[in-house]
Amino acid sequence: MNVGDTLPPLEIAVTRTLIVAGAIASRDYQDVHHDAALAREKGSPDIFMNILTTNGLVGRYITDHLGPRAVLRKVAIRLGAPNHPGDTMTLTGTVTAVLGSTVEIRVVGANSIGHHVSGTVIAEVTA
Repeated sequence: MNVGDTLPPLEIAVTRTLIVAGAIASRDYQDVHHDAALAREKGSPDIFMNILTTNGLVGRYITDHLGPRAVLRKVAIRLGAPNHPGDTMTLTGTVTAVLGSTVEIRVVGANSIGHHVSGTVIAEVTA
């Protein structure tokens, strides 16, 4: 990999099941991640994805591209526009640094209303 290389985009359908399953798997029982009526009462148009699910999807995106020998050393992300059911999040990545077997990748996940997630991932690819 070289600085400036881009990873192929990954489109992820944001389904109600993905949002709820991700919240349950990460033990995040906050109502805005599974109860549409309560989410609307709190000002959201629907339930929305939690950061732990997003973090897992970002990690998957990187390891799917780098392969089974990749070890994530650091994932630093920030959330922006929420992921609501019925939307699609497209993850993209650009290599920003390479030092030996370590690579840094800038990741952006966008949906129809903006950037859902942005940040960097540092991974080591062992031989």
